[in-house]
Amino acid sequence: MNYAVDGYVVKFLGRTCSYKGIRWCGLSGSGIAFKVTGTYARIKIVGDDTTAGRVTEGCARIGIYLNGKRVIDRVVTQPEEVITVFDGEKTQSAEVMVIKLSECAMSTVGIAEIQTDGKPDPLPDKKRKIEFIGDSITCGYGVDLEDPKTAFRTDTEDVTRAYAYKTAAALDADYSMVSYSGYGIFSGYTESGEPNKAERVPPYYEKVGFSYAKPMGELELSDISWDFGAFCPDLIVVNLGTNDDSYCAGIKEREEAYSSAYAEFLETVRKHNSNARILAVLGLMGERLCPAMQAAGSLYQEKTREQGKDRRSKYRHFLSEGTGRGGWARQLLSSDRALACQSGRSAGGKNKVGDGMDIKAA
Repeated sequence: MNYAVDGYVVKFLGRTCSYKGIRWCGLSGSGIAFKVTGTYARIKIVGDDTTAGRVTEGCARIGIYLNGKRVIDRVVTQPEEVITVFDGEKTQSAEVMVIKLSECAMSTVGIAEIQTDGKPDPLPDKKRKIEFIGDSITCGYGVDLEDPKTAFRTDTEDVTRAYAYKTAAALDADYSMVSYSGYGIFSGYTESGEPNKAERVPPYYEKVGFSYAKPMGELELSDISWDFGAFCPDLIVVNLGTNDDSYCAGIKEREEAYSSAYAEFLETVRKHNSNARILAVLGLMGERLCPAMQAAGSLYQEKTREQGKDRRSKYRHFLSEGTGRGGWARQLLSSDRALACQSGRSAGGKNKVGDGMDIKAA
């Protein structure tokens, strides 16, 4: 039988949306998860317009997991393809996940249907839920590059090797990623000395996503508002500032602009997540902007106090462990292991990587 990919038969991972009967995944780590008992399971995958000639930095990379093991690692280059997850004479009970390994800006992928002789059901929700907001450090940008000097392609990106996914796995938590490589809060990465306002996370936080690619050749993910009731995190980890620092460059006025924009973004995050703890971290690829991040927390705290909404913010200083490790891809992998471990401890109260502040709900 063929099953439509909806909430009756699958659990959604991260932010996804349905368009013309197809479940579209853009952001890193987004996808579906289900369990099924049968002799076979196949999944119909649909490509976006990067499979029809639109030029970006690559088509979507996906991983398909069978009982926790990645059995298929594929870059989606065809407009449509049916992928066999398992097929045999004997009936088996299986858990299946489809995870988008590459990020949203370059490409998206559609999951059209599940084909099986069993009845798929959603995997159960986990006890904990975490949202991660970040940049390439969250996306796993280039972690599969053998040579750091090689040009980036989406087939070298793998969110499951980055700290955010590792944190969620270590805590057995459901996750949602909102991350874009090169993006910042006040400015994206720049070498011109001018702020890169085109590549900022805040304008897209309240959307399903942003991509230069278009599902069905027509859909703009950034036109779709995200339903914050669909995923209510217990913890939100914000790891932004590495790209802003390329603009701020230690200049006081620019750092103040970053702090102000960060404080405003914290208000937006809090507006949609009234009960979540917010953990702001920075430092895996440089610590120069850490004081400005702390200043953002102070600005936010002062404003919420004035409004009678004291969040009882608590600050912590973390020990940086992210510099001097050679190639940046290997540096991130090593640092990510540490931050994943320490971010996981945040709920218990101890962290030791980068710089950070812990903002609790009232």
